Amino acid sequence: MQKAKKGTLRRFVKYYRPHKKLFIIDMICAFIISVFNLVYPYITKEIINNYVPDKLLFLMLAAAGFLLGLYIIKAGLNYFLQYWGHVVGVRIQADMRSELFNHLQKLPFSYFDNNKTGVIMSRMTNDLFEISELAHHGPEDVFLSLVTLVGAFIMLSLINVYLALIVFAVVPFGVLISVLLRRRMKRAFGQVRIVQGEINADIESAVSGMRVSRAYSAQEHESEKFEAGNAKFVKAKGGQYKVMGEFQSSMNFFMDFLYFAVLLSGGLFFYYDLIDAGEFTAFVLYITTLITPIRTLINIFEQIQEGMTGFKRFCEIMDVPPEEEREDAICPDRLSGEIEFDGVSFGYNKDDGKKVISDFSMKIPAGKTIALVGPSGGGKTTICHLIPRFYEIDAGRITVDGYDIRDLQRAALRKNIGIVQQDVFLFNGTIRENIAYGDFNATEEEIVSAAKKANIHDYIVSLPQGYDTNVGERGVKLSGGQKQRVSIARAFLKNPPILILDEATSALDNATEMQIQGALAKLSEGRTTVVVAHRLSTVKNADEIIVMTAEGIKERGTHEELLALGGVYEELYKFQFKTE
Repeated sequence: MQKAKKGTLRRFVKYYRPHKKLFIIDMICAFIISVFNLVYPYITKEIINNYVPDKLLFLMLAAAGFLLGLYIIKAGLNYFLQYWGHVVGVRIQADMRSELFNHLQKLPFSYFDNNKTGVIMSRMTNDLFEISELAHHGPEDVFLSLVTLVGAFIMLSLINVYLALIVFAVVPFGVLISVLLRRRMKRAFGQVRIVQGEINADIESAVSGMRVSRAYSAQEHESEKFEAGNAKFVKAKGGQYKVMGEFQSSMNFFMDFLYFAVLLSGGLFFYYDLIDAGEFTAFVLYITTLITPIRTLINIFEQIQEGMTGFKRFCEIMDVPPEEEREDAICPDRLSGEIEFDGVSFGYNKDDGKKVISDFSMKIPAGKTIALVGPSGGGKTTICHLIPRFYEIDAGRITVDGYDIRDLQRAALRKNIGIVQQDVFLFNGTIRENIAYGDFNATEEEIVSAAKKANIHDYIVSLPQGYDTNVGERGVKLSGGQKQRVSIARAFLKNPPILILDEATSALDNATEMQIQGALAKLSEGRTTVVVAHRLSTVKNADEIIVMTAEGIKERGTHEELLALGGVYEELYKFQFKTE
């Protein structure tokens, strides 16, 4: 446990290294301020004991001027601490956010299957903000407080060492109280973080699905679900504040008792002439100076708990292993597109052992179009996920042009694959930016050419802002057919040798589907194409149709061959024909 804490602290400290010069200056300023805080009681003692009784006006005014000068310098140092100290914290926060975002880009798809978007966003925003506050205030306040405590003890000892020892004998009791309450505070803060992440996830889901909830008049259900999460948050936050209340009240009582001990013991020492009036006044002022860093340490303790809880959650994501990449992975420029599945088995949940596909074998010659059809649950979409290596297979091998895809760099493999899916995802940006995802180095002419091939150019130029039109979050400002055409234009621009069409038109009406089928047919020309479709009318012209069920490949052949076979395909086709 102790090693883990040291490891976490060492890991946290490394984020200061790029900003160590500014951090060191910040610490020097904090040290000077703490020293200045120790000067005031000493000068007060000199004024009461010497300057006033001896009528030394010049020295008294000089001491006052000296104090004023120190306060002016102190004001400048405090400005530096507040401004540049926070800048250090923000820069560390930015470094962590960049590191976390880049790490998220490398995580396997299974991580996002098992973790809510809102929870991840909470860790990137709320948690990192708390870390930023800790990065600034933590070292600075702790250092300033410790210097002040040590300095105050030294100055009190110079006045009367026995009185100083009596006062500092009370301090361990405060430390003991904080240690006893620390674990409870840590648990309470951790629970609040978890519940807060869940609330963020619920909000993200509710806002994204606002149209669906209203279409089904489910606002009341969403409100009830949100209120249930909100109640959990209130309960968790209440538990946190309960522990904080116990901590704060205990610490405040300790400080009041410390002040009480000073007045009682100092009064007795003064009564028995062991200290004089100036020393007693200075002693009380030093205790006031002493109480300030103790109060700061108490307040920073809460911030340390929040910050380290956030850092722990940050580390939890950073410790998730990224997608594996072999050191000697091959990086071919352009593949021809021959795909082969050889005894492949795969299941999404590795714990239950349930397989979506088992001992699956299939070969797709380069440049051919293969259609995967059949009832749901047969693994058609899973195959589309495995070709670009979105998931790691459990057994067997998948090859492209004879290369095992595990021997290829993921970026090189995916560069050669274009995907058009049923659920088109458009980023919040312009139409131009979304098409350019196919090739960020494309010229304006190439983007326009891709849009023309996808039959979306005429619509784009009819818009007031043309290609600079913002599509909204997830492309909400475009219709389903328009979004699909943008995704097809994106694929045209990428110009990959392998194309995956996963239910690309199933969400569209028949008229729109017929219009888009022409663009898809043009896109498929000369490419190895894997088509997943439920509407069999869209795959009649495929070079080979593979009928898949939960048991694996049931039938394969051309449209005519499968109809003549009189099996599963014929039944599906006749059923759809009657329905249509």
